[in-house]
Amino acid sequence: MSMRGNILIADDDAAIRTVLSQALSRAGHEVRATSSAATLWRWAAAGDGDLVITDVVMPDGNAFDLLPRIRRARPDLPVVVMSAQNTFMTAIRASEAGAYEYLPKPFDLTELTGIVNRALAEPRRQHGIEQRGDEAAEQMPLVGRSAAMQDIYRLLARLMQTDLTVMITGESGTGKELVARALHEYGRRRAGPFVAINMAAIPRDLIESELFGHEKGAFTGAQNRSTGRFEQAEGGTLFLDEIGDMPMEAQTRLLRVLQQGEYTTVGGRTPIRTDVRIVAATNKDLRTLINQGLFREDLFYRLNVVPLRLPPLRERAEDVPDLVRHFFRQGEKHDGLQPKRISPAGMELLKRYPWPGNVRELENLVRRLAALYPQDEISAELIEQELRGSGAAPPSPSVGGLAEELTISQAVERHLQRYFASFAGELPPPGLYQRVLEEVEYPLVLAAMTATRGNQIKAAELLGLNRNTLRKKIRELGVNVYRAAR
Repeated sequence: MSMRGNILIADDDAAIRTVLSQALSRAGHEVRATSSAATLWRWAAAGDGDLVITDVVMPDGNAFDLLPRIRRARPDLPVVVMSAQNTFMTAIRASEAGAYEYLPKPFDLTELTGIVNRALAEPRRQHGIEQRGDEAAEQMPLVGRSAAMQDIYRLLARLMQTDLTVMITGESGTGKELVARALHEYGRRRAGPFVAINMAAIPRDLIESELFGHEKGAFTGAQNRSTGRFEQAEGGTLFLDEIGDMPMEAQTRLLRVLQQGEYTTVGGRTPIRTDVRIVAATNKDLRTLINQGLFREDLFYRLNVVPLRLPPLRERAEDVPDLVRHFFRQGEKHDGLQPKRISPAGMELLKRYPWPGNVRELENLVRRLAALYPQDEISAELIEQELRGSGAAPPSPSVGGLAEELTISQAVERHLQRYFASFAGELPPPGLYQRVLEEVEYPLVLAAMTATRGNQIKAAELLGLNRNTLRKKIRELGVNVYRAAR
């Protein structure tokens, strides 16, 4: 049952004020709306309103300037911030200023109404850490305004105020370490160290020593005591990249640390307490590795507290222009390269290209274009020439369009061919039929839940399942969707 409240709305757009007022009035709330930051402040300072919905930019002020004043005067007043700017820093600044929720425009009215009802029903809470200045936007670590990136920004903004363990998944080059660094640098542990370790880059027999350190004489060549990454990251964040490449014995020790909060060095006997936030990342399907006996299921659930999937660049092609401009600016600033721009036809070519190397591949291409060509405007012909010359481009028809897309049946067939080949003539473990079904079910249910933003009723209808059946599948498969409208 939702609570009725007095809602204060501030937005420069009269149409948005009208739509919001009508929707919230139908939901039983009293509403007052204005286009003025000064009026909103006068209402809030006078003690009016149970909740505020405000745009960032108004004719006579900025919500980020107003929010600290509201926080001081009314620390329990929830504020929902809306913005058409839709950048990572907008979401972070809204969170740091103490906003209850951040919504990029355009937004879903049903979602907004749910947020309002939830905020009014929850016990009053206080937020806020010191606000950063506009110069932080110049160092913005994540770029893109697509719907997929908006969901990531909002999730990251919520996670900044927690120490929850995060599992970042995504293809190579999607920016997993950038996200991990953003979680650290804009979070509550930013005063501590950020330590990264790539499991795939360390010899298997040295991983435990790298993680936990070793004592003098612990093994051949250990002439001195060495600190491990856990000790180096004390009070900060430890980023475990390519966690799927961690050997089983190291997985067992890591699980013990996560369970008990302490570890021992290699060759040591005294337990050492640890205080670090764990962020893990992988470009592999850990569930497949679990089925193959290569990754511990209990460790997976310890690490997968908050799953965060980074979409490949081909799923957010509308972000390509922003990324190109960002990389050109970076080239000017850090490498002394001349200002460049891409022709409209060239930009369309970049948006259609499938980017197997994702954002990293795009960055390399942009820097190469800026360095090698004297033209102020880079043409589509030059771009196509570079894509072909890099050796990364797909066959001729794909450069100007999309690469060949496999059907689900073809993809499964190819996967199974590789899977059987990996056993070098031996048969895989029994139970293959059920494992394959689960591997298909998991992404299907996850996609439906993600598309409906965690709404089980809508997801069940989309899948053609009974809601109870869907709920059972979610529990059995371990599907974990962080609701966007929380």
